[in-house]
Amino acid sequence: PAGAEHLIRRDGWLQVFRTQQAFDAFLAKARDFETRFGVTHARIDREQLHAMEPGLGDAALGAIHWTNTWSVTDPGGLVQAYADYFVSLGGTIKQAEAADITRGDGHWRLDTDQGALSADELVLATGPWSPEWLKRLGYELPMFVMRGYHMHYDAAEGAALNYALMDAEKGYLLTPKKAGLRLTTGAELNTIDAPPRLGQLEAAEREARGFFALGARREATPWKGARPCLADMKPVIGPAHGNDGLWFAFGHGHQGFTLGPATGRLIGQMMDGETPMVDMRPFRSDRF
Repeated sequence: PAGAEHLIRRDGWLQVFRTQQAFDAFLAKARDFETRFGVTHARIDREQLHAMEPGLGDAALGAIHWTNTWSVTDPGGLVQAYADYFVSLGGTIKQAEAADITRGDGHWRLDTDQGALSADELVLATGPWSPEWLKRLGYELPMFVMRGYHMHYDAAEGAALNYALMDAEKGYLLTPKKAGLRLTTGAELNTIDAPPRLGQLEAAEREARGFFALGARREATPWKGARPCLADMKPVIGPAHGNDGLWFAFGHGHQGFTLGPATGRLIGQMMDGETPMVDMRPFRSDRF
């Protein structure tokens, strides 16, 4: 409905291995994942792998092809398409700097640099910035951030990356995106505003250059983001305990992009008094 089908790929991704021992050990897990969760896969030997990805170096000896997963070539473009679709249905998007939230006369008031907004109900979906707002509203939840980094690259001349791939024994990912080949690191535990620490990205780039025909960086500065996490690694979704008309939707960790639409649907179901499509008790705000 959002006209964004061209941004979706349905050809899965490759978990690539360097040693036979690690490859064999993970194959048993892959079979278990397929049996328990329906995540389908195919075993790819060295010859098949290098036919699928000619730009890979000799260190790659085999892979698991996760075959029924989807990916997005332009995440920002997909979000924009959803926003445009929302507006086409009669919705309004207002971008402003929020300054304060208060409750009075049965309404929630949001003060911004473009004036005040008032509503019967308010959804706080503020990601890694949630602790600041929660403190103002009298809540204290065990939140922390996992920071991550990425950089976009060209492929080396004559090379192309056909699938998203994970270098399973080194712990980074390379993904073909509209903006270039995205190299993504693991997680860094730090505060949200701490200065960037680029050692992990630089180490991953060194490994990636020996693994795939990677070209030049496309940006001068790496991207840095913070993922909002709760102590039990589950989000908070639902009514805020102790405040009528206040709803929480934050703490999705690394899965915010994929769980965002589902969270919106669940919040809508609860606000409309419908039975949510899943049991919401594990995501209650008072579970701590």
